Order: sequence, then structure tokens, then C-alpha cells
Amino acid sequence: MALDKNITALTKIFREVLENPNIIIDENSSADDISEWDSLNHIYIVVAIEEAFNRKFTAEEISRWKSVGDIIKSLK
Repeated sequence: MALDKNITALTKIFREVLENPNIIIDENSSADDISEWDSLNHIYIVVAIEEAFNRKFTAEEISRWKSVGDIIKSLK
């Protein structure tokens, strides 16, 4: 259940930040799958996630993010 809520919230963030309402993500989605998810947009995604979830992530945590599933692990 929490996974579904996180995927829903993250999908909204990705769509807004990447300005693409058609993006569909799952746990396995990565920058390799989403052309708009480049290094600059990654920063914007991190900031948007921190704001939405009222969390601050360390550089070490963020550097381990290789997929949406990794982001979800950090949110737990």
C-alpha cells in the first residue's frame, strides 16, 4: 500500500518536473528509461521530492539512487 502511495506521489513529481504528463514510472524506472531525466533535472526531482515528503536527503543517499525503487527505499 505504501509503495502505491509513493509511486503515485513520485509519478506526479516526475510529470511536473519533467513537464511530461505521460510519464509512467514503477520501482524499476531509471534515468535510462526516461529521456527527460538528465543530471540537471535530477537535481530538480530531488528538490521536489524533499519538499513533497518534507525530508532532506544526504548527498550519499542521493548518489545511491539508480532507480525509483532506490528513491522509495530512502523515503522509508
